[in-house]
Amino acid sequence: MAKAKVRTDEKLYYSISEVARITDLEAYVLRFWEKEFPMLRPKKNKGGNRHYQKRDIELINQIKQLLYEENYTIAGARKILRRLGSSPEKKKLVLKARSQTVLGEIRKELKDILKLFPCLF
Repeated sequence: MAKAKVRTDEKLYYSISEVARITDLEAYVLRFWEKEFPMLRPKKNKGGNRHYQKRDIELINQIKQLLYEENYTIAGARKILRRLGSSPEKKKLVLKARSQTVLGEIRKELKDILKLFPCLF
């Protein structure tokens, strides 16, 4: 019986600058959204630096979709996120957010790779 592969290179925590690159948002937007969306609470270390987990990034992508693609207000997006629970609409939003998270991570990794070859670009 074949063993399932487990990714060991997946990070547990991301800095705010990494999350900003992954989500294509500015760090100040992420900090502002923490104040506006009570469900977005990244952990902070002793120095006060934010440590985001993958679920935080997915939530950020859900918020981004509601605000930027579906044109909800902040209050409207907050209400939608609280109301959806485990409805089909929530599942659709979660799947889209997960795909955006994966695409953002790929985009970040590609940018990091391109930095290794500055003479080519």
